[in-house]
Amino acid sequence: MEVPEDEPMLFMVIERFRDDDMVPAYRRLRDRGRQLPDGLEYVDSWIEANFGRCFQLMRCDDARLLQEWVLGWRGTGTTFEIVPVVPSQETRAVVEPLLDPPTSG
Repeated sequence: MEVPEDEPMLFMVIERFRDDDMVPAYRRLRDRGRQLPDGLEYVDSWIEANFGRCFQLMRCDDARLLQEWVLGWRGTGTTFEIVPVVPSQETRAVVEPLLDPPTSG
């Protein structure tokens, strides 16, 4: 499976909230929205049960857009880890040629 070169990359953004307090970040979200620069797309997010972390999937073709977005969240007690990710189905297509043939029985 080939991915076109102009296909945007996916990034898993792991947000950590100081003292497991997400209220300042949620207040900023309510008051100002996601503050996404043009070209940065929010896909979906999940919050850890203890409110310690948020996992967001973002899509863009220029990592500088993520940097710009992170700067907009200064002062909320939130830190960010940004990890480029590849969908499992696409990774399987890359690995498939290296697998041994299936065994019968």
